[in-house]
Amino acid sequence: MLSLDALNRPQREAVTHPAGPLLVLAGAGSGKTRVLTWRIARLLAGGEDPGSILAITFTNRAAREMKERVRALVGSKVSEGMWISTFHSACVRLLRQELGRVGRSPGFTIFDADDQHTLMRRCLQRAQLAERQYAPALVLSMVSQAKSRLEGPAEFAARPGGYQHQRIYELYRLYQEGLRENHALDFDDLILETVLLMREHTDIRRHYQGRFRHVLVDEYQDTNFAQYELVKLWAAQHRSVFAVGDDDQSIYRFRGAEVRNLLSFEADYPDAKVIKLEENYRSTQNILDAAHYVVSQNLYRREKRLWTQRPAGEPVLVLAVEDPGQEAELVARGVEERVAAGVALSQCAVLYRTHAQSRPFEEACVRRGLPYSIVGGVGFYARKEIRDLLAYLRLLVNPYDYLSLRRAAQVPRRGLGEASLTRLEEHGRRNGLTVLEVLARAEDVEGLGPRQVRAAGALGELLSPLATPALTTSVRCLVQSTLDGSGLRDEITGEATDLAEAQGRLENLEEFLSACEEYERSGDGRGLAGFLEGMALMTDGDRWDDKQDRVVMMSLHSAKGLEFDTVFLVGLEEGLFPHARSLDDNQELEEERRLCYVGMTRAKNRLYLSWARERALFGRRAAGIPSRFLAGLPCGPAQPLFPPERASVHRPAPGPGPEVTVPWRVGERVRHPRFGGGTIVAVQGAGETAQVAVAFPGNGIKQLLVQYAGLERKEG
Repeated sequence: MLSLDALNRPQREAVTHPAGPLLVLAGAGSGKTRVLTWRIARLLAGGEDPGSILAITFTNRAAREMKERVRALVGSKVSEGMWISTFHSACVRLLRQELGRVGRSPGFTIFDADDQHTLMRRCLQRAQLAERQYAPALVLSMVSQAKSRLEGPAEFAARPGGYQHQRIYELYRLYQEGLRENHALDFDDLILETVLLMREHTDIRRHYQGRFRHVLVDEYQDTNFAQYELVKLWAAQHRSVFAVGDDDQSIYRFRGAEVRNLLSFEADYPDAKVIKLEENYRSTQNILDAAHYVVSQNLYRREKRLWTQRPAGEPVLVLAVEDPGQEAELVARGVEERVAAGVALSQCAVLYRTHAQSRPFEEACVRRGLPYSIVGGVGFYARKEIRDLLAYLRLLVNPYDYLSLRRAAQVPRRGLGEASLTRLEEHGRRNGLTVLEVLARAEDVEGLGPRQVRAAGALGELLSPLATPALTTSVRCLVQSTLDGSGLRDEITGEATDLAEAQGRLENLEEFLSACEEYERSGDGRGLAGFLEGMALMTDGDRWDDKQDRVVMMSLHSAKGLEFDTVFLVGLEEGLFPHARSLDDNQELEEERRLCYVGMTRAKNRLYLSWARERALFGRRAAGIPSRFLAGLPCGPAQPLFPPERASVHRPAPGPGPEVTVPWRVGERVRHPRFGGGTIVAVQGAGETAQVAVAFPGNGIKQLLVQYAGLERKEG
């Protein structure tokens, strides 16, 4: 039996819990991955069949780490047969295995964000709706929210709504038709289709409910309704749900995540036990105290207080700067100081609320010669030359992917314009033909001239010899053959006006070949289809390469689950962080506070928080108001921080600030005769000079003289 000496008392209690529902409230840095892996190892050591264990997490990085730790504990042979993966990967595996049994093709393509936007733009054209009125990103967000509620187009249409709702329904319906026509699923479909498959097919449902005796779910607070229902389906027979999560780190409400899934766990499983992990192994006590002060202002949370056996550490520092340029310079200087102290560049992270904030930090790093990498920008697989190559490769594994045909046929241009491609696609759809079949029989397509028929045939001749061995040939060899035959390299050099840029794009294609080699060394054994599937299921966190010694820049959402020696959390101003759209919504504001907590608890030893006195927000320059998250923040033991008038670093103020006698308070909702409803975010001055700063949704933050503003209190 495994020795549990390496675990603390609550961890041991969780690992040795008997079968049945258990909720582990695991604070940031409290060893939740250790608990999950030891729980799995304990089950295996106790004789459980590896195939009876399903462990679910949210990133491929976390799943890989879990697998490696389990193998280290019990050996690779014992751990074989387990399902340890993300929600989406587990659903892909299940769908590929089961769709054939219900008369559907398991050979679907997974559409990523770029594919979704392309398809939605085509839906707008078919519906004769303008993109300026129905932005593809906004419509896709509404479709995603519907799918996370397990609503197909019909269920969405049944919701009350007016003209706009009806138009969104029409786009949703066309979008789903487009996915079906291309034999494709998007990310949300992977969960939705799995739930529907298990609900509608008793034999499939009973098979997986009987098989999975133990269901372990990481980051339970990040589950949306569809994922929550899927867990309940998987665990319905044995009811041995081992849920690990932290309501203080629930930050994906915009993706449909519902923190109430965690908060109501005991209502779902009345016999559940709850264990808290509060000992932190990552951060100093000063960092933990500051982070707790911020998140403890939330009303809807389970009380927990992180502590550590580590020293108190350096105080949390708040940098008050004039503008974003000075903010970036101070951060770059701080990075240099940490590097001089022996900290690796890759252990210094700049975290911001929105990706648009990265520019001045990039420029400051360039000026000072500091290598940096951005997580969550344009990823490697989103670059044009890579997506062009992927269009060819996807045609080799999904013969009905007409969306990829459109891209492949035009890079390089082959004499097939938009009208010709539409005729080819419509003919293929009507007659149930694959892409290769319609290209080979182009003379049968009405409206194509001799030139277009020859061009279509030539493209078919290029693809046909590649498609036949696509499932058995080495992935690298197949990609190399595609590059040689497609003319993609010649296209890059032929259209180049900048030789350095062209060389960089060609190097990206070579790097893609290296990725193919790495995949084949992993021993997956599923060929090109498996390689493409792995790319489609990547997340922002998976794209971060911690082996490169570079300063890391990323959004706070991307930083979830990571840790760094030093963190610079920047842009802490009202309207930016917390974001303006959250200021009039208590649920959104609580999520912003949790997001701040997540950012702060990424730091092991040093945490810097910064705000600027002036910043351009939403296209307008405005005076910066320190974020409410900084108010009263402890810096060292029980020492509050107040912003001084003109200092680069905030230190404890010698006494309280000036008395404020304005009859308004921060957080109060008001109405202005011109700007409408808003929320007070700052109050200063007294008497005739008294001012308030009010955040008005759609109009930004306004500084108003109370005497003349005409403000009214807004009820509710």
